[in-house]
Amino acid sequence: MTEHTKTDGLPGIDVPQAAPEPVASGARTASAKVECNACPVLCQISEGRTGACDRYANQAGALVRVDPVVLLRRTLEVGDAELVPFAGRADGDAAPAEWSGDLLHADEVFVTGVGSSTTYPDYKPAPFIVASQARGVDMVTVVTEGIFSYCSFKVKIDTDRFLGPEQANIRCKGEVVGHVTTAEYGSQMLSLGGVHHLTGGSKKEGRITAEMMQLLGNKQAVELTIDGGSQIVVQAGRAPIVNGVEEQRMRVGCGSATIGIFAKQLLGHVDEVVVVDDHITGVLTEHQAGRCLDMRRSGIKMLGRKSTPGRYFQVANPGTGWGGTDIAEPLSIIEGWNPEVAWPGLRLLMTSTTGEHASWYVLDDALRPVEQAMPAAVRAVVERIGENCEPSLSTVLFLGGAGGSLRAGVTDNPVRLTRAIKQAMVNVTCGGAPAYVWPGGGITVMADVMRMPDNSFGTVPTPAIVAPIEFSMALEDYRLLGGHMEYVRPLDQVLRRGAWHDEGAPLALRWAQNAPGNPWPLGQPPLLG
Repeated sequence: MTEHTKTDGLPGIDVPQAAPEPVASGARTASAKVECNACPVLCQISEGRTGACDRYANQAGALVRVDPVVLLRRTLEVGDAELVPFAGRADGDAAPAEWSGDLLHADEVFVTGVGSSTTYPDYKPAPFIVASQARGVDMVTVVTEGIFSYCSFKVKIDTDRFLGPEQANIRCKGEVVGHVTTAEYGSQMLSLGGVHHLTGGSKKEGRITAEMMQLLGNKQAVELTIDGGSQIVVQAGRAPIVNGVEEQRMRVGCGSATIGIFAKQLLGHVDEVVVVDDHITGVLTEHQAGRCLDMRRSGIKMLGRKSTPGRYFQVANPGTGWGGTDIAEPLSIIEGWNPEVAWPGLRLLMTSTTGEHASWYVLDDALRPVEQAMPAAVRAVVERIGENCEPSLSTVLFLGGAGGSLRAGVTDNPVRLTRAIKQAMVNVTCGGAPAYVWPGGGITVMADVMRMPDNSFGTVPTPAIVAPIEFSMALEDYRLLGGHMEYVRPLDQVLRRGAWHDEGAPLALRWAQNAPGNPWPLGQPPLLG
């Protein structure tokens, strides 16, 4: 079997040393290697080395989880130790000196799946099945790091720029890792990852896809190229960079919506307004808003396909110019003027849906638009269009199917877990972050990575993504759904010793605060679709 030596030594292990213990089922080989069974790869790990995923290591003959398990505390005092060893593993059940026993019985601590180690193979219970209390109710939280082959990231890019045609391939380092999906109001949606790219293509495609997904999930930047479209840099919580230019504004609406919002503010200052937009270009005097304001028709003739009065489709091709079109000269979308309606001196404002592009024209005696300095009153409205644009962001949502075998780590009758979730008896969280549970069969969850702890995601070289998942419910409900009651341990014991097992267990815990805006995971119903 191939030895995986992706890294030398044990980089990043800054946790206390575990007492060497005989490995139970992680059998030691004749050459003192330890077989890691945390995923199907089954790495043979030499002492002092990590496996292919960098998550498990052979430390003095014992298989250990390299990272500490992350626990959330509602309040962290200044000076509290961030990293705390599980002292019970080496020195009996003595509590770490840094630990305040005052919190043990309070609704203050939540064990996340980040660093908890995995359930795989799923014949065994989840590594942490924690009993605690929430609002006086006995609760249990089943915690694991799930291995997700069936998962993807849905990315929302706030921009009116043209990123690429719908269904176009998205590449990372030359490999296809996703595709462009539908545009939403002011945003372009991308689908990245998924089982097709992880396992259905070449080994390189799967490896690059997993790496890309891990980076995105861990809030790091990824450079992507869209076939027939743009080159973009995406990072959760940051503005997207399109063709080397950082986006600033999300459009206030389509051209028609912009007309409707600002028509009254422009009344009296303009004779005509054209809001240039890739999808719906608005023309004020034809638009319902202009008609309601009794505005005089201007006689403007627009290119494109007229949808309804004052609303035009396909005035130009998609692009990175005005309003997400490919035009740099706005007058190019005006076919002409009706001489029986238009008049010399007519005042025309042309603007994009973000206000980033705007020009002011006055018709001369030949009814030709002549650009002039924009009046202050009109400029103020254009600036207000920009003011009403929200900052452009990249939003990364993890979408994973958890209806598979990891449920066996929760209960001996997995379908009961699915049913209990759908009956709102079990809250599902990812690293303590609320997870939206999709309607229909199985347990398909979606979570905003910005709400999850940093570095929540890992990979295994099968390839697949590793992500935290927790199931919280009343202790009595856990018993009724066939939970592994013999593995339920009180929180204080968990805090002293860590995981119930020794094979591949984390050696320490790391404290983190519950992310702002996240509800406390315990005592909450699931976000059901």
